[in-house]
Amino acid sequence: MNVHEYQAKDLMRELNISVLNGGTATTPEDAVKVAEKLGGNVWAVKAQIHAGGRGKGGGVKVAKSLDEVKQYAKDIIGMNLVTHQTGPEGKKVNLVLIEEGCDIDHEYYVGIVLDRDTSKITMMASEEGGVEIESSGSIKIVPVNGEYKPFYGRKLAKEMGLSGKLLNQVGSIINKLYRVYEEFDLDLA
Repeated sequence: MNVHEYQAKDLMRELNISVLNGGTATTPEDAVKVAEKLGGNVWAVKAQIHAGGRGKGGGVKVAKSLDEVKQYAKDIIGMNLVTHQTGPEGKKVNLVLIEEGCDIDHEYYVGIVLDRDTSKITMMASEEGGVEIESSGSIKIVPVNGEYKPFYGRKLAKEMGLSGKLLNQVGSIINKLYRVYEEFDLDLA
């Protein structure tokens, strides 16, 4: 089963992983209502399709006014979004996630996946964020051998170069992400 970003974040909330607040919309007018309800003065407008590369394809925009929320939602809803994962035929966007904005100091990527070649769960991370990490050469990999242990999260965080308080915080988040992966029987988290 594929889930959209907003659905994945709902699963994360169920297991107490902190994620940004947001809501979905199918029209530009509903997008503005969601942004008004969230408050603030910066929002992300994100296409909800089953594919990566949405930002590079024009499906993720940062709005700094309610007028921009409306315009970006108008541009994105109904568009045929083409990314490296959709193929040239693209996918039609019927739904956007409106998410509260935040200051991003540094972006990291963490994923948990079943490595079909080894039949082992593999945790991977990059200190270079989630955009085109495949070509960055900075992917760190920690295989889960047997039963998952909490030190795996800290080990992966340490592989990303984190230390001190941040090492413990990120290690804890990775452990919670693993719970999401396991509890909801996911192929990828």
